[in-house]
Amino acid sequence: MTASPEPGRDCPLCLRLHDFIAEWREREPTWFNAPVPAFLPPQGEDAVRLLIVGLAPGLRGANRTGRPFTGDYAGDLLYSTLLRFGLASGRFEARPDDSLQLVDTAIVNAVRCVPPQNKPTGPEIATCRTFLIPTIERFSNLSAVLALGSIAHQSVVRALGGRVAAHPFKHRGRHQLGHVTLFSSYHCSRYNTNTRVLTEEMFVNVFKDIAEFLGK
Repeated sequence: MTASPEPGRDCPLCLRLHDFIAEWREREPTWFNAPVPAFLPPQGEDAVRLLIVGLAPGLRGANRTGRPFTGDYAGDLLYSTLLRFGLASGRFEARPDDSLQLVDTAIVNAVRCVPPQNKPTGPEIATCRTFLIPTIERFSNLSAVLALGSIAHQSVVRALGGRVAAHPFKHRGRHQLGHVTLFSSYHCSRYNTNTRVLTEEMFVNVFKDIAEFLGK
């Protein structure tokens, strides 16, 4: 039996994250406050050639809105870049009901539930890989994965059956794991862009590599 790619709304596998979400359901009952599902293109999973994997939902971002990278700064840079390269269409307005649609692309987080201080533990990352593996497997035409940050990179490498030591994280790195090419970038967080660890030009160059690989 194939594991489900999506955890249930009340997924109990990580007690700390389950309790943290329960606390925020009481504080902000109108927020999404649940494991955030993958964001797919309207054509469905067979259209997906690129999967973008982030770290985890932001407290006031995806945990609030229920859509990856929606509601915080990281989404502003990510979605504007996707639009620039034709990997999204419509208009990004940081709301799940805006007109933005993905093109040949899906987005998911390595950890589906919001962690305190945006820092999931090693066991939480490993536990949530039970959803990342079938997420990757559900896309029959997948040829590229973009990991945002070293934690997402390492989790994807393990999900694809690789050894982290043999496929180290590097910004603008590229690794072949089976039929999938793994691209990596520093995470597009406000902290990384404010400290110039990641510039817009650096991020765009990663997508230039991906667009060239996909023939776009």
